[in-house]
Amino acid sequence: MTETGRPTLVLSRLDCDRLEALLEQPAYSGAQYDPLRDELARAEVREPRDMPPDAITMNSTARFRDEATGEERELTLVYPRDADGSPDKVSILAPVGSALLGLRAGQTIDWPLPGGRSTRLQVLGIRYQPEAAGEFHR
Repeated sequence: MTETGRPTLVLSRLDCDRLEALLEQPAYSGAQYDPLRDELARAEVREPRDMPPDAITMNSTARFRDEATGEERELTLVYPRDADGSPDKVSILAPVGSALLGLRAGQTIDWPLPGGRSTRLQVLGIRYQPEAAGEFHR
């Protein structure tokens, strides 16, 4: 945890470079993307080969548990072009997508729900991470 109470984040240089380039596009210049910019700015950036295998990187599939209900689910963190509306994918540009990036197994986040409510999700593990699978240039 950092002094702000937010979890420490670790990002691959490749993801960081691609996300910064995405955010430089005029379509993504709005203030609604500032939370993602903040996450990129505060993260520890590593080379893809040096990524811990329990960190959520772009295109990772992670297992989560809802601490309130005990329900488990899997989500894949994707770029906007790959967000097809399926319930098992979340875009990096969604507020929760920005919050997932760089989390590691055992860490928790508050997940916003409709009606202004939220729940707390704990990262149980990473089922697939491109870097751990040797896919360094995806």
